[in-house]
Amino acid sequence: MIKFPKDFLWGSAASSYQVEGGNKYCDWWEYEEKGRLKFKSGEACRHYGLFKDDFDMAASLGHNAHRLSIEWSRIEPFEGKFMAEEIEHYVNVIDALRSRGIEPVVTLHHFTNPVWFMKKGGWLGKDSVMYFKRYVEKLAEVLCGKVRFWVTINEPMVYIYHSYVLGIWPPMEASFSNLKPLQRSMVASHVAAYRAINAIYAKKGSARPMVSIAHSVQYFDPYKNLLKNRIAAWARNQIYNFDIIDDIMRERALDFIGLNYYSRYRTDVKGWGIKHFLTDKPDEADLSVKKNSLGWDIVPQGLYELLLNFKKYRLPLFILENGICTEDDSQRWDFIKDHVSAMHAAMEKGAPVIGYLYWSFMDNFEWAEGYAPRFGLVGVDYTTFKRTVRESAKKFAVVCRTGELDIS
Repeated sequence: MIKFPKDFLWGSAASSYQVEGGNKYCDWWEYEEKGRLKFKSGEACRHYGLFKDDFDMAASLGHNAHRLSIEWSRIEPFEGKFMAEEIEHYVNVIDALRSRGIEPVVTLHHFTNPVWFMKKGGWLGKDSVMYFKRYVEKLAEVLCGKVRFWVTINEPMVYIYHSYVLGIWPPMEASFSNLKPLQRSMVASHVAAYRAINAIYAKKGSARPMVSIAHSVQYFDPYKNLLKNRIAAWARNQIYNFDIIDDIMRERALDFIGLNYYSRYRTDVKGWGIKHFLTDKPDEADLSVKKNSLGWDIVPQGLYELLLNFKKYRLPLFILENGICTEDDSQRWDFIKDHVSAMHAAMEKGAPVIGYLYWSFMDNFEWAEGYAPRFGLVGVDYTTFKRTVRESAKKFAVVCRTGELDIS
């Protein structure tokens, strides 16, 4: 039996576009309607209307924290036009969590953007920082005192790579030259949002909030231990896992570090150009490790190693996403148990982890993969929208309620 601190945060996560349905004023919806994306999000999980029932279920499973996101394109569907009824909706969402004893962890940007924002250049536009800050201020004004944990931007490096380097997500631009300008833009936007949120809380006399990003991290492992593969693993580790955190730390704009961990990535460099060092991987899968339904390696040791690496920042660490898509629910529980155990081992070595949120609370629209991947603790029938609590959710509920995990 392993035990966690009494004030540890346990729960799960979701994002607005993936669960709400009908987010019609954002870039993803536009690209879906134009046929540029394979799958349509449609009604998603109808969480927009069913959030109270969903939060009842989360509370019944012992969750004391829940990560959600606010859809910018609902709040500001047209430039400078803020929708009071949509702001009120999200206030009600936050209040619904609080009334159930669940700590809201609020994400302000989770991959999707208002169409008007993208037409003005998106995150490469000259006024992107100002637009994002203005949106953040609107929400901080009404949610001040209701929200303790703010996440300004979800997985900026994932967004940059998929949308502007690989070009497989909107706006589907593909160039390595986009990498650094976008990183600078998103860092500047986070810093502006961080300072705006803190200024509003200070002005209103509220207790200082905890503000961070949700940072996707991967465990980079050299294939066959070759020199060029070790160099590639080191380079990717620095660029992908640490560069953006280092940039934000220099601005003193993090109160904790939000981490999303799913898998490891093996490096197998086949050429000497920068693209090879940053993207090449082995041609064959590693059959010695288990995989999720998308073929991602399941390596809990990677979480342990990364948590120890992030100790150097001397900030609280909060696991904001960790999960598995699988049709085998027993595999889901094994994944949770093994990763929570790895997290505890890192904590025993001094990693200052304050919480663990499983991705995801329920099955949802999984971006370019559509609805096939099943990540949820709660299953969703996309025809009837019926929710079904999985056995893994019931086992995780024991951990959430007791702060103990039986590893026997």
